[in-house]
Amino acid sequence: MQLSNHAAAPQNLDAIFAALADPTRRAILSRLAAGDAAVNELAEPFEISQPAISKHLKVLERAGLIERAIDKQRRPARLRAKPMAAAANWLEDFKEFWAVSFDQLDELLETLKQADIKEPPNE
Repeated sequence: MQLSNHAAAPQNLDAIFAALADPTRRAILSRLAAGDAAVNELAEPFEISQPAISKHLKVLERAGLIERAIDKQRRPARLRAKPMAAAANWLEDFKEFWAVSFDQLDELLETLKQADIKEPPNE
């Protein structure tokens, strides 16, 4: 399998995947897909403190997945799709690998099934 140029992914790919590894951060990103939100709005559905949410936001921000603006007293967070697209593109390269692997497995299973059909069971 030959990987495309996506294999030379952005330098912060490790940070992106580390940020996406946490379910709370993934939930925050899902919420931000619906629009900008402040820390207190993002903290609402979770049973964790606003400072804990702020720590999650810092991880997402360092990974480049969100950006935060200053709007008077609010610091709304906004989703940045480009870094996530880079991660998705990197993963896309492995789609061909899995497709080929599954095709090979299908062929092997079919061969084994045909071999079982040809040999009568021993009694």
